Amino acid sequence: MPEVELTTLLLLILAGFAAGWIDAVVGGGGLIQLPALVLTPGVSTVEALATNKLASIMGTSVSSVTFYRRVHPDLTTAAPAALAALAGAFGGASLAPLIPAEVLQPVIVVALVLVLVLVVARPQLGATTQLRWEGNRHRWVAAGIGLVIGAYDGLLGPGTGTFLVLALVGVLGYAFLPASAIAKIINFATNLGALLFFIPHGSVLWGLGLIVGTANLLGGYLGARMAVARGSGFVRIILVVVVSALIVRMVWGLVS
Repeated sequence: MPEVELTTLLLLILAGFAAGWIDAVVGGGGLIQLPALVLTPGVSTVEALATNKLASIMGTSVSSVTFYRRVHPDLTTAAPAALAALAGAFGGASLAPLIPAEVLQPVIVVALVLVLVLVVARPQLGATTQLRWEGNRHRWVAAGIGLVIGAYDGLLGPGTGTFLVLALVGVLGYAFLPASAIAKIINFATNLGALLFFIPHGSVLWGLGLIVGTANLLGGYLGARMAVARGSGFVRIILVVVVSALIVRMVWGLVS
């Protein structure tokens, strides 16, 4: 663990807590946590990516359990998607050093803008669950979502939980609250898949990751409880805010 000033450490703890809360509600906590780690003196980009996964998996573990106990997410969707996401994240992490983030970011920004317009223009989207498929077709589509977004998480990361929620709502037809619950299980698998690659390579800063992860865990627990209490309408509002912030952050990264 590099030497980190107390002020910097406190800011990282705050970033971890905020990231955990946002991730639990609608995803996108990496928008806060990953840049905070990247900007920490003495931490390389690969170490920041790996340490971010350690902190994030601590938060997604507690939010997954909280959602499972209170919302009872559909495991026929979560299980195949999570298994595919784990494999996708491992593959994405292995490709991370080879593909510059600048290649992907413009495509992601366009996709986010289209999604934001869709969510704002259709206020009833995600208000209730109306599944589009059943049986094996449903499971295969869920696995495809997990594989693609899992690969993105291993490769780049920020906004993974948000993309999962949007895909579960827009493609499969879930309401926002159950979609967020399922997304936490899949996001846990993507974090695990990336860590399975990063840990053997010695990229994880364990001391820093456990400190930030504890804050992320607390934020995730509180965020999950708040999302369950407030329902799909609350999740939708937070989604619009997070997607807007993600667009601004990525555009700023492209022009700066």
